[in-house]
Amino acid sequence: MHTGLDVTTSENIKMPKLIYGTAWKKERTADLVVQAILCGFRGIDTACQPKHYEEALVGEALMRLSLMGIGRNELFVQTKFTPLSGQDPMRIPYDPKGALDVQVAQSFEHSKKNLQTEYVDSLVLHSPLFPYANLLKVWRAMECIYHSGGARQLGISNCYDLELLVRLYGEAEIKPAVVQNRFYAESGYDVELRRWCTEKGIIYQSFWSLTANPHILASREFFALSQKYDKTEAQILYRYLSHVGIVPLIGSTSKKHIEEDLALFEFELTDNEIASIGMLLGGESVS
Repeated sequence: MHTGLDVTTSENIKMPKLIYGTAWKKERTADLVVQAILCGFRGIDTACQPKHYEEALVGEALMRLSLMGIGRNELFVQTKFTPLSGQDPMRIPYDPKGALDVQVAQSFEHSKKNLQTEYVDSLVLHSPLFPYANLLKVWRAMECIYHSGGARQLGISNCYDLELLVRLYGEAEIKPAVVQNRFYAESGYDVELRRWCTEKGIIYQSFWSLTANPHILASREFFALSQKYDKTEAQILYRYLSHVGIVPLIGSTSKKHIEEDLALFEFELTDNEIASIGMLLGGESVS
């Protein structure tokens, strides 16, 4: 059953509070996306990056779901433009010698063909480019896609430098609506960056939320909370993230875990519990 739980982005787009991540799913991508959506997910994250994603199989899943009565307009679909540095040299989905704006346009046309759709709900720059002038060129090309109706909102991923994000935000005509980052200790869990995003109405999406934090999941605090609420440690962490305004990408492959992921809204942590988890994750909570 659909959870019906969404957040509204700065572009007035309804984005589910949980998004199904499709990285590294390979030939199982279509079946896993269908399974996730039938269980209740309504958000899907992919990328035009054959090295780690099978974007065309997400498109196959969308077609299968449509035949089951779940239309494209019921789903939030997010894809990414991946710069050359993040691509497999043998499988680049655009002309590597083309100008940056051409690469972005070709990548997006590839995404539309893969996904069998005329638009995406969110187009994300997979990682910043350097020098900054190149980042701005790519962002301008993404703004063109936005203005043409191809993308309903824009975002950036793997951006851990707050100063860089502030500069992009200041110079962008279409401001980033989402920032998608790895949620891990090495970045201090982006506490300052997340606080700034909250001030600007930018929604923070997390990935590697479980993978990067086994020490948190194994902590005494999480054990106690899992016992109190009769929930798994993963559910406790995902519930915390939602409480503080983070939208996690979730890549579970088993139906049992997917159902557990969707059940995390059946309980609420107390303010003190949220604060305690916040201290484990880099300091005070950001909400």
